[in-house]
Amino acid sequence: MRRRREKASVSLPKNVHRVVARGREYFYFQTGRGSQSPGPRLPLPRDPHSPQFWAAIHQHRGSSVAVPADTFISVLDEWLMQLRAADEVTATTITFYEQSSRIARSAWGSLSPRGLKPVHVQAIINGMADRPAAANNFLSTMRSFSKWAKLNEFIAINLTEGISPRKTEGGHKPWTPEQLEAADKKLTGVIRRGVILYQHTGMRGSDAVRVGPEHIDDEGFSLTTLKKGRDIYCPILPELAKEMQTWDMAAPGPFLKQEEGRGAGKPYTRKLFSRHFKDIRDTIPELAGVTLHGLRCTAVIRLRRAGLEIGQIGDIVGMSLATIERYCRFADRKQSGKAALATLLRNERNAKTVKRRKTANPKLNDIK
Repeated sequence: MRRRREKASVSLPKNVHRVVARGREYFYFQTGRGSQSPGPRLPLPRDPHSPQFWAAIHQHRGSSVAVPADTFISVLDEWLMQLRAADEVTATTITFYEQSSRIARSAWGSLSPRGLKPVHVQAIINGMADRPAAANNFLSTMRSFSKWAKLNEFIAINLTEGISPRKTEGGHKPWTPEQLEAADKKLTGVIRRGVILYQHTGMRGSDAVRVGPEHIDDEGFSLTTLKKGRDIYCPILPELAKEMQTWDMAAPGPFLKQEEGRGAGKPYTRKLFSRHFKDIRDTIPELAGVTLHGLRCTAVIRLRRAGLEIGQIGDIVGMSLATIERYCRFADRKQSGKAALATLLRNERNAKTVKRRKTANPKLNDIK
């Protein structure tokens, strides 16, 4: 029986072809493949996720800038290819762009990009009324794409001009004290370790799976965030320091490593850790519906209640000020009010009462 071949893990642009021989994957560039006069078959680097792979395509095409294209799908592929070649955004971000732009690829693929207008983008967003988060993801991708496409003269106007994001409800909510307690008692192994790390650092998943002993610096974690490339210093809180006493600090690499199967001992990716967490979460009723990203929100709220300014929180978790403010909207106002009252009463108790000194009245006979 003939073995079924898997598709490439990324979308390949025109004239780039993938072959599998003896179980190994190869890529090459060739114009006119299958025609009577095909061009030379030029090999490409074997990793389609590397910037070198996409830079080689540019080189074989004989141009380092965008080439003319007649269809929206060609321009979209050109944009994604240049993002990969430039290596200025993460692979996760490019995957996000690919996924959220599929609906546009399907709707406008054979159309000329110059004929598109904001009304067309708005029409797709209106059709996603029941999925506001997905609609906003699509809008975010189209904003980035339109900025590049206009700069490279593929379109005359920004396709997202005047379009506002959809209002969303819910989102990644912080964990309740009861949920944190259940996680502390019922989670075990590396999943528990990861939850503790998320909870007490507020790191993104892409950073939490990378952090290890080599990032420890003066009782904190110093690292550059993967998504934004921002340098952060995250202090190791007492609760986390206590947990870390049981971790193998001499082992190289990240703290979060797989424990079972063929990947045992290998570092986790963000997606794989999230999937393994969900498998365990679904067996614990108290954790129904919680997300790992909600722990990032939990950490922000804790820092805010501790009295830190928004700018200080941003330096710790590598988050924009607007995002911090948005996360803090989930704070339990009743609990925050009680904390504020306790602080007020404590300050009043500690305040020193200033007593006035008694001054003797002047004697009448001393007055001349």
